[in-house]
Amino acid sequence: MLYAILCYNDENAVGAWSAEEDAIVMRDLAAVQEKLAKAGKLGPVARLLPTTSATTLRKGAGEPLVIDGPFAETKEQFLGFFVVDCMSLEEAIDAARDLARANPGMGSYEIRPIALYKPSELPT
Repeated sequence: MLYAILCYNDENAVGAWSAEEDAIVMRDLAAVQEKLAKAGKLGPVARLLPTTSATTLRKGAGEPLVIDGPFAETKEQFLGFFVVDCMSLEEAIDAARDLARANPGMGSYEIRPIALYKPSELPT
């Protein structure tokens, strides 16, 4: 089963890290990613740009509205994600724990199973 591990944190706190602090976090995260990759369990990983670069399509009663910014109603922002191939939710939780230990400060990791959508495999 593939799981998405979504990384949330206060982007102002993360953005305030010095280049050295950021490099240390990236080094520590790379160690966790290397462990997962060697086990054949690591899929795509992405670090998102700040929410100031986001665009939101908000659904409502009429036509969807496109707005500048994330406009998420949360104190934490979605900063990036990891895709891991795990045999169980418990194994995915263990991977998230390792990532959390490598990433200082507050925040959370949301773990969700992924249902793959492959248009080329749909019946005709």
